[in-house]
Amino acid sequence: MTPASPRTLARTREILQDLEAVRENLLALSDDIWAGIDRQDLQAFDEGVQFMRIFVERNSAFDRVAGELSELVRRFMSVRLEESEQTGSGNREQNERIIAELNREQPHSIDEDFTYRRPVGFIFEGEATTGVMTWQRMYELICKRLFARNPELFRSLESNPDFISNRGNRTVSSDPTLLRGALEISSDLYIESNLSANNICAVIRRILSVFDISPDQLKVFLRQDRDAARERV
Repeated sequence: MTPASPRTLARTREILQDLEAVRENLLALSDDIWAGIDRQDLQAFDEGVQFMRIFVERNSAFDRVAGELSELVRRFMSVRLEESEQTGSGNREQNERIIAELNREQPHSIDEDFTYRRPVGFIFEGEATTGVMTWQRMYELICKRLFARNPELFRSLESNPDFISNRGNRTVSSDPTLLRGALEISSDLYIESNLSANNICAVIRRILSVFDISPDQLKVFLRQDRDAARERV
């Protein structure tokens, strides 16, 4: 294949970012619709449950195909969404620069509602990362950092009842086939990634609790805040 032009690569990257945003927004829409169903109206509730069953089934199929399509394009075009990321890990001067850059926007806590909003960076325990494109990527980076800190404690989440639903669905597993969207944390441990932004933040809060880390050690910065700040300049 003839190397793609910078313009084509940039456009491809934008399309992949949009695809990831659609996947996350559909999960948020599912949460919105479910929350809006009137449980007191039995007919409305039955209709809502029927709709949600079909919606979840079709969305799961779309998410699977979208993930495969995204991976296919990334490999063929040699595009990585992570290329835009910068982290202050191991570099004090760069970390301070990224923190100063992020702090120009409003910081958000993971207790907020992030429906239809996208991250651009975060500061976790004083270490900054910017250029993050999706909630899933932020989730992955935080989990990998915590796993590296204490692998055994992170592995214990697999059997922790707080990470297993009433139906037996797991959030952490050594068997990726048990998860709807398995995201690799280590060579033999995976986390559920087929989650909306709010559900990802809820899982992060539970993991931080296990690691005895206060939620205020994580500050999130949003893409819309950065875009708005640039428009004001």
